[in-house]
Amino acid sequence: MAQLISVKEFSALIQEFASYKSSIQGCSQKTVEEYLLDLRTFFRYLVAREKDIDPHSEEFTKLDISHVGLKELEKIHAEDLYDFLYYVNNTRENQWAARSRKLSAIRSLYRFLVNKKHYLEYNPTSDIDSPKPTKSLPKVLTLDESLRLLDAVEKDRDSKTRIRDYAILTLFLNCGMRVSELVGINLRDLDSDFQSVRVTGKGKKERVVYLNQACQTALCDYVIQRLSQKYAHVHDPALFLSNRDQRISVKMVQSMVYKYLRAAGLGAKGYSVHKLRHTAATLMYQSGQVDVRVLKEILGHEQLNTTQIYTHVSNTDIERAMQKNPLATKKRTKK
Repeated sequence: MAQLISVKEFSALIQEFASYKSSIQGCSQKTVEEYLLDLRTFFRYLVAREKDIDPHSEEFTKLDISHVGLKELEKIHAEDLYDFLYYVNNTRENQWAARSRKLSAIRSLYRFLVNKKHYLEYNPTSDIDSPKPTKSLPKVLTLDESLRLLDAVEKDRDSKTRIRDYAILTLFLNCGMRVSELVGINLRDLDSDFQSVRVTGKGKKERVVYLNQACQTALCDYVIQRLSQKYAHVHDPALFLSNRDQRISVKMVQSMVYKYLRAAGLGAKGYSVHKLRHTAATLMYQSGQVDVRVLKEILGHEQLNTTQIYTHVSNTDIERAMQKNPLATKKRTKK
């Protein structure tokens, strides 16, 4: 995984916080780096404000924040945080999710400083509400578009990885896996009868994903190839391999998905790998009549309210309901 940010940019105090998130709380490297990215923006804002530096300037992106430690953080009050949230909303045009994530990073830091290490007594984030989320529906492929995407793979006869790619897309569209979960699957994680697969989700939490017939067939076809003599020299335990006979990367999976979205004529619709996860969840809920609590377990969500976004009513359902109104065919009597 390419490194997003170096912990060496920060003071010893923040490095201690990063170590705590990783070693004690079990956060992944990517999660810790995302925390640091948001904290870096916050610290740069504080330094720029103190030195009267334009936040739009090139100088802002090069500000040294390695000195920001306990002395600076002790001076922060709720008003400073409101000013920062106003800045990222209006100047950086961060949407609610990005603003909420930045506030979450700052909250986590102060909880560490106040509650865990007792370096500080005052937590300026304690009374600040999270930004109100924008109520928007997840962008998903329709059933027809999902079938077109799978057909695009089947028709790609020139591809040497067609069987692998079909299996990957089938898992995405049927199981709603995260891309990080899929690339992390090892051969030993597959049930011997292809009934289920064990995946590792956020927070290194394992769960069992049960496989339907489409997944079983696609995986069986691929595993026969994966265990063939061609790959006898491969010692990597990964289920899905790259062209270099190594574990396939997240970036490579993303590239493959975009390739077939374009081939299916869906490249301009803003779909992505994560939208395939949304698609699986929506199809299961709306077409499969899956209970939202069951869907929560399938997707590996920590909270039920995260899953409830998929309980929205589709435009087709609304249109169908309108047509069932007994007055739907009533027309004005012409004179």
